[in-house]
Amino acid sequence: MKILVLAACLSIAAVLTAGAQTTAPQPQPPVIVTSGEGVVKQAPDRAWVTIAAESRARTASEAQKMNTDAMTAVLDKIKAAGVPAEAIQTSGYNLQPEFDYANGKQTLRGYVARNSVQVRVDALAKTGDVIGAAVGSGATSVSGVRFDLKDRDAAERQALRLAVRDARARADAAASGGGVNIDRVIRIEEQREMGEIVRPMTMAMRGSEAAQAAVPLEAGEIEIRSRVTLTVSIR
Repeated sequence: MKILVLAACLSIAAVLTAGAQTTAPQPQPPVIVTSGEGVVKQAPDRAWVTIAAESRARTASEAQKMNTDAMTAVLDKIKAAGVPAEAIQTSGYNLQPEFDYANGKQTLRGYVARNSVQVRVDALAKTGDVIGAAVGSGATSVSGVRFDLKDRDAAERQALRLAVRDARARADAAASGGGVNIDRVIRIEEQREMGEIVRPMTMAMRGSEAAQAAVPLEAGEIEIRSRVTLTVSIR
């Protein structure tokens, strides 16, 4: 009986030992971690601009009607300049009272209505013409001019390829300097920058200013940047 008990204990111990051997963590290979950056520069071929019309009147309904008439004329001119309807999007509308303050009292002065649209101009050379046409038809302010690329995805992918190539070259240099060889790539992590704004142009003009002056716009170049972290194992 004692012999059977001893044999059973030995069997259990053998099973536990085998289980411990299979679950033991494997040693991690030595690694090199590098960062890389890729930059693509291109001339923009698209522009965005915010155009607004503002109207004031004694009553809310009058201010609203005046603003509707003004903005309708602005939109008609923008479309006549070659901008399709799908490239125009309302970005804001508000109607609110205005007050005068004197001797601690407020007096209703009237109401102001403001309608703003964001316009996408795909023919970059016509951006100035679109702005001039809008202001000439009743727009009271122009702001937020920025430039972009129609095929931005292609430029971003190219920048990503360059960033990975840069990181790999740095890893090769580090391995060579350390007298080791790269075995394989373990991980590539892209460091995305959320909410990136593309080449904004700080431009804000009241209607009277834009109407009296030409609207020269210099688009320059856009830089698309990509950053990655590369992890490789060595041997």
